[in-house]
Amino acid sequence: CSLWRSAHKNRINMAFKGEDHLDSLPLPVQRMHLIQVDSVQRWMEDLKLMTDCECMCILQSKPISIEKDEQNELILSSQYTTCDNLQLLLKRAWIISTELTRIAQKLEKNRWQRVHSMTVRVNCHVRSMINEYNTFTRNSSEEMHQFEKLLIDKCSEFTAFTERCIQTEDEQILKSMKSCINEALTTIAQYFGQLIELVLTHEAQNLLRQIELSDSVYVTESAISSLFSLTQEGAHLCRIIAKEGGVVVLFKICRQDCFRCLYPQTLRTLASICCVEEGMHQLEKV
Repeated sequence: CSLWRSAHKNRINMAFKGEDHLDSLPLPVQRMHLIQVDSVQRWMEDLKLMTDCECMCILQSKPISIEKDEQNELILSSQYTTCDNLQLLLKRAWIISTELTRIAQKLEKNRWQRVHSMTVRVNCHVRSMINEYNTFTRNSSEEMHQFEKLLIDKCSEFTAFTERCIQTEDEQILKSMKSCINEALTTIAQYFGQLIELVLTHEAQNLLRQIELSDSVYVTESAISSLFSLTQEGAHLCRIIAKEGGVVVLFKICRQDCFRCLYPQTLRTLASICCVEEGMHQLEKV
């Protein structure tokens, strides 16, 4: 009997020490423990990630104070560089593109609940992306504003469609609505692609304008550095920069003695742009 009491006491002590023991394990092992044992805890972890973009969307659409915006804009613009902001934009765009692809896959399988939840998430990501971009840009075009409005309106319409789908079980109604959802999804993808193209072109133009008009070595160096970072994001951005006259602008820097210290950085950026066909054509012309 005393042996049984001793063993039972040890089991109780180990149960109370279970959390301390878990904390000492590597993170992947801890997560496996949560997956296998505590489904509620895992759900709470996932819930935080699912609601993050919704919370950010609401927070970013509301002002912190009623003071004039000029001071707040100055603080925001000083925290991040153009390159950082574009990296954030491209990351958000990649997430939205991935989500749209997944929605199409779930739609084919008639997973209506998943389609709706993912649609809500895309809606929040789109609004957050537009809010973030409008925070750091000051001279976006009227065409960009039009596409922003079209995209937001279509996303809201899309969410309303999918919400109606989860409220009915009639197969005929769902079948008829599926074509409408497919059409809305295609339209959103088109508006989204056109908006991103306009944004990247606009930012490339701004950087090239800075390089062309600036007499400051510091400002020019910063703009060339941001331009080089853009070229590292893929061939499509290199094509945009080449199309906007990037090769010509960079060669002008290489012809000015006052920018001699920037020659290596400028030539490296030129080499990146000229990795695409459009860049090579511009190089031949220059």
